[in-house]
Amino acid sequence: MDDSTQAAMTAGVPVTGEEMPVPPPEVVEAAREAPDHWLAMVDLTWAGEGAPPLWAVIGQWRSGPDGTIEEWRDNPEYRPSPQMLDWADPTDPVDRAVQLAATGYGPERAVWEELARAEVSVLVTAAGTPLAAASPEGAPVVPVYTAPAQLEAAGRLLYDRRPVAELLGQLPPGHALYVNPAGAVSMVVEPARLHPAPAAAGGTGDRDREPAAAAALRPGTGAGAPEPVGGGRAIGKPARSAATRAVGAGAPRATG
Repeated sequence: MDDSTQAAMTAGVPVTGEEMPVPPPEVVEAAREAPDHWLAMVDLTWAGEGAPPLWAVIGQWRSGPDGTIEEWRDNPEYRPSPQMLDWADPTDPVDRAVQLAATGYGPERAVWEELARAEVSVLVTAAGTPLAAASPEGAPVVPVYTAPAQLEAAGRLLYDRRPVAELLGQLPPGHALYVNPAGAVSMVVEPARLHPAPAAAGGTGDRDREPAAAAALRPGTGAGAPEPVGGGRAIGKPARSAATRAVGAGAPRATG
């Protein structure tokens, strides 16, 4: 780590003695091999090359001159990943991209790319028109569900499954897509962010497309109600207190 990163890391409150978390065996072994060092603990979700960014480092253990662990410091700049937040495993590629983007471990563009080529379930009226709703902030949206497990939380309501490229032409004016409202994390995506693939042969893909035939409409199978969601465009469950950590790259302990 460079000097500025190391300075930020050591800004955490030191925890020693009985109050210090119990270090896992691999950390104890690393300390024996690297006395008088800071041993960084890196979030398992980060998979980049080279030294991890500061926001992916959970904290640091400090080894003493004899190679034993003497201190732990949390990193105040750390961003918990979906795994460390104890969110449910992603149900599909779109859900995975949303979780990573919401926590800063992936780009928001990946959400747009996965969603643009996905097929989603959408709640509909008896005529097959997408059902409009409002986000927690009051913005006009059309809820969409990227996997059966996401749809089950909506309960027994009429729905249809359509490619997003087709659905974009059927949205009411001014409405965005509300991805997985009852999922581990939800996201509002503006249609302008998506670049739909060309319509399938014989399809129009425009706003004047006829509603789906009644035979294509299916009742939902879930009986549960959607989970309450809070404010913000990305909504998640509260963070857990992580008891086990992953070992990251070591760095010499600052002296002086």
